Amino acid sequence: MAGHDSHAPGSATLARPHSIAVTDARVVAAGVCADLRRGELLDAAFDRRSAPLDARDRRWTRELVYGMLRARGRLDALLAERVRGGLGRLDPDVLDLLRLGAYQLLEMGSVPAYAAIAQTVELAKDRAGEGAGKLANAVLRRLDRERGALALPAAGDPVDALAAEHSHPRWLVARWLERWGEADTRALLASHNVEPPIVARPVHATRDQLVAALEASGVRVEPAPLVDDSVILAGLQGALTELGAFRRGMFHIQDPASTLVARYAAAPEGATVADLCAAPGGKAVELARTAGAVFASDVSLHRLRRLRENVARLALDNVFVFAGDARTPAVRPVDLVLLDAPCTGTGTMRRHPDARWRLKPSDLAVMTSLQRQLLEAATTVVRPGGLLVYSTCSLEPEENDAPIDRFLAGHPEWTLEPPPAGAVPAGVLDAGRLRVLPQRHGADGAFAARLRRTA
Repeated sequence: MAGHDSHAPGSATLARPHSIAVTDARVVAAGVCADLRRGELLDAAFDRRSAPLDARDRRWTRELVYGMLRARGRLDALLAERVRGGLGRLDPDVLDLLRLGAYQLLEMGSVPAYAAIAQTVELAKDRAGEGAGKLANAVLRRLDRERGALALPAAGDPVDALAAEHSHPRWLVARWLERWGEADTRALLASHNVEPPIVARPVHATRDQLVAALEASGVRVEPAPLVDDSVILAGLQGALTELGAFRRGMFHIQDPASTLVARYAAAPEGATVADLCAAPGGKAVELARTAGAVFASDVSLHRLRRLRENVARLALDNVFVFAGDARTPAVRPVDLVLLDAPCTGTGTMRRHPDARWRLKPSDLAVMTSLQRQLLEAATTVVRPGGLLVYSTCSLEPEENDAPIDRFLAGHPEWTLEPPPAGAVPAGVLDAGRLRVLPQRHGADGAFAARLRRTA
């Protein structure tokens, strides 16, 4: 059947009348893009839509959608020069289909050019009519013909050049350049454009026991940065959830930056801990290693389901999960409160390639207002002499140092207290605060401040 790459991943099809059969994987990819335009988050949309695909097609679709989003700025620059009248005149659905087609054509070696073009053309016809199919055909064929001479348009200034080269919005690049300079910013942008590793943390097992179990299942492991007992799952072929070690609750998945937040918190042996924005639960799992009890709450019922599943799989009998709004915490005063505050997530952009296109400068103001509210609420459930740990996965000073400085200035009964010696590597401490930077530490970004209430 012309244009149907029947042996490639992403090739299983549902019959569609009057046209070349478009592969299910590509139909899912187009659907996820439509969900993103409606404001849904990438991970949730992808998980829901890709559920019917087999493991191989799911992997292929993930490579396509997440890869396209990482390359979107660069693809747009190349497409804009080949669409008469510019991209602004295109229906947003058609523009996303062109991006998906261009990504297959230019970046996915597993896809023959004829398949990338023919499948995109049929998808455009199915979703937007005959005219959209003709446009997709003309633009992608030209892109294919000119692939040997493709170059980004000349940039007006260093900000534009970095934004185009690394496919990020200009306003984010400008912010980071001003704060860190060119070398650091370039390294940060580059880190966002590679697939992040899957990092496993042993639970109810030593690192050696976990490594032996993983290697017995044919998984190659590598050391993880910053955290000595975590391991990178480097050679994972099938689904993670099918691994015997996963089903037996021998590990959970957690980036070293998140592990370091829990280590920085340094919950005292036997302490009662409240994790106020706990889902999906990785930090609660870590806190439970030393705490007597962890009361883990979250306002999102959907995300709480994942937390409950994790706690059940890992057989943790000292983590108690419940729905709760951190603005009005339903907990009596405890020894330690972790407030892992909602934030812009600029430290986890390598995991969430949709975030760079979704964020707006105004989101910072919205987030900082909520964070201030949550911080004040969290103080009400820390006992005298207890600890409050504020953390984010943001890189932005407005969400990190600024709220802590403001809080300490207005609350003389609280002081910043560094963690016990050796709790975290010295290289991630900055004047007693935890600061993990993707471009320097090879992990997600994270910030935390450990605050002690006077007795």
